[in-house]
Amino acid sequence: MITYYDDRSVQVTSDAVRVGGRTVPVRDLTRVWHERGRRSWRVTARRGALGAAMAGPVVAAVAGLLIALGLHASLTVTVALVGVSCLVGLTAGPLADVLLEQMDRSYARGARELRLWAEVRGRRVLLLHTRDALRFGQIYRAVQRAVEQAGLAPSRR
Repeated sequence: MITYYDDRSVQVTSDAVRVGGRTVPVRDLTRVWHERGRRSWRVTARRGALGAAMAGPVVAAVAGLLIALGLHASLTVTVALVGVSCLVGLTAGPLADVLLEQMDRSYARGARELRLWAEVRGRRVLLLHTRDALRFGQIYRAVQRAVEQAGLAPSRR
């Protein structure tokens, strides 16, 4: 028996696909396909907020510089405003690192419900549904490999 994928709730082997408490023998799979659900606007809005948060310190620094140069204030006030603006702008680096990591995780999790379907003895069976795009891709590919090794041709829709 070859194990293609294994985590706490899903196991794909050359013999069977186990999801949750259900086991489906690979030899009973006649067709396998996946579907993508609707986009989650909550996830999309969160990504937009992360992008805006990354730009925030830079925009604030540029605004501070423009204000400092446009005020025609004393040299001390101008230097202080330019200094504070530069410090605010420098926070963009570490902040961007944290926010870009969150953005990467957002894309790995995905913004759509993903469903893995199979035809088992003539019946459509939902094997798995998740929003985790990375994990879904690994499981789907593992099921494809198991079906291919069994001599069955996986279907795509």
